[in-house]
Amino acid sequence: MSFTYKDVGGTRDPGFCPPGFHRLQVRTRIGEGHALFRRAADAVAGWELHRAMGMGVDAAAERAAPDVDVTVTLAGVIKAPCRVVWTVEEYRRSGWAYGTLDGHPECGEESFVVERTGDGTVWLTVTAFSRPAKWYAKAGGAATRGLQHAYARRAGVALRRLCAHLDAG
Repeated sequence: MSFTYKDVGGTRDPGFCPPGFHRLQVRTRIGEGHALFRRAADAVAGWELHRAMGMGVDAAAERAAPDVDVTVTLAGVIKAPCRVVWTVEEYRRSGWAYGTLDGHPECGEESFVVERTGDGTVWLTVTAFSRPAKWYAKAGGAATRGLQHAYARRAGVALRRLCAHLDAG
């Protein structure tokens, strides 16, 4: 399968949005401390975050890595095939992005990056650019974009819950 958009890797720059796409960026405070950062990074890299949000995950690898194909299933019905386009693993920053493949209801890219700032605060940032690809996504209009924002906010809530026992703050 091939990507359904041209600017593969574009979410590396959180401010980037190709013409004709909608930009999304949601930043959620997860907690504080190095142990919490490591736990959050592992939950994101190992698909645990997506599963905690109630998504089905069928991935070609146990952890996100470039060129790994993954199909996320929403509500047990809508299948969203993607491919990991980049990863980052640094001392204070960890995450990845996937791009949409043929058959995905949207067209674009989404990243999930955990960052630990200088004061020890841990954040999850979900960044995306997308536009509808399937008829039902197009018909949803602004409601579809609202669901995408809710999904990004839900990711932060789910990650906070997964890491709550480690919060030093």
